[in-house]
Amino acid sequence: MPLDLEMLRTAFPGRKIVWLDTCESTMTEGARLAREGCPSGTVVIAEEQSAGQGRYRRQWHSERESGLYVSIVLRLGLPVESARVLSMALGLAVGETIARAADVRCDLRWPNDVLIGDKKCAGILVQVEGDSLIAGIGVNVNHESLPPELEVKATSLRVACGRPVSREMLLLHLLGTVDSFARMLAEGGREPVLKMFARNSTCVSGKRVTVEQGGKLIEGVTDGLDPSGFLYLKKPDGTRITILAGGVRPVRDAN
Repeated sequence: MPLDLEMLRTAFPGRKIVWLDTCESTMTEGARLAREGCPSGTVVIAEEQSAGQGRYRRQWHSERESGLYVSIVLRLGLPVESARVLSMALGLAVGETIARAADVRCDLRWPNDVLIGDKKCAGILVQVEGDSLIAGIGVNVNHESLPPELEVKATSLRVACGRPVSREMLLLHLLGTVDSFARMLAEGGREPVLKMFARNSTCVSGKRVTVEQGGKLIEGVTDGLDPSGFLYLKKPDGTRITILAGGVRPVRDAN
């Protein structure tokens, strides 16, 4: 069934909420609205995306009326380089939302994946559009199954907890927690977000991983975050390097 937004509009009066039956990507719609001068906090929600955006131009599987496909326009007065830490703040927001609405504990994989066990259930994408940051959030909610190529590495809240989850309740919690964590970053700077992310992620310290860098796989043990939110990696020879980007995976998933 389509989302019933009455509860959401009641909880957030005056907030611009755009509901779309279908679109290519809520990120594209959010960026367009930002260029047109929409207020900060504007939310774009779609029941279905034909070209949902993930990192590295990957497509986000967007089964109709099964997930949350949301983009939020944020004008927080942050420098562009804070987009990375905003992505991590949003990961915290999504993890807290899932715990409250579905009673499922999540893990966070640097920089922007939300996991249940070792499978991805949600992803974050942040893009800059003028003076705005467009925060894209995709959550696999009531998918009963996923395509074969995804089911080995992804899951849904329904699969994880064995019952349907209210998308309306999830969205209601999500907007509140996004507001809270975005405010934490805007008012308190990066440090509180990075400390909280490190506490809520098994990936950040002491995890043997491989990282894709320049077409090669680098293996090492994660060794915390630098003040900008980049990941430290200690290689087998003892050298410590900073990972600026790349797919980080546990060693057992390298094959």
